[in-house]
Amino acid sequence: MKDILVETSARHIHVTDEALEILCGKGFALKARKELSQPGQFVSETRLDIVGPKNTIKNVSILGPTRKVNQVEISATDARTLGVPAVIRESGDVAGSAPVTIVGPVGKIELKEGCIVAKRHIHMTPADAQEAGVNNGDIVKVELKTNGRSLIFGDTVIRVSDKFKLAMHIDTDESNAAGCAGQVFGTIVK
Repeated sequence: MKDILVETSARHIHVTDEALEILCGKGFALKARKELSQPGQFVSETRLDIVGPKNTIKNVSILGPTRKVNQVEISATDARTLGVPAVIRESGDVAGSAPVTIVGPVGKIELKEGCIVAKRHIHMTPADAQEAGVNNGDIVKVELKTNGRSLIFGDTVIRVSDKFKLAMHIDTDESNAAGCAGQVFGTIVK
């Protein structure tokens, strides 16, 4: 298997069309500031605040396009800052996750659930998965060789779709633990 690009996924927010209108105003549309590695995904120009019982984290990016479910993705450190449980989940699995409030320039929404620490994962095409000998939902270990902080990440979920591009996503805590700087690559180890 070829090396896998490892990307740091910083805290961000996914919103529905309805939530976007509540937060930013009727008819508001997200504008791309930067394209992401996954096809069709982008960091928008719009920033919102995440409010927890202890603190607020300001100026958090919304990723586009809009989604079918509202979701806030943070690191475990962010969870402590906000005062919410660090519920580790795959993206989209928000049932029973932490509550937070999202505040925009026009309004706010209170999520009863939806705040997660995203489980580390690898996006793959079916061809990538076949080459690696893995299937959607498999759990693997990935070795990162970095300068002075190399490590092996366990509990990494394989996510397969023909809409994906090969890349591993880790959060900022994980990136810091591995000393990731610049372009970093990982290798699946069995």
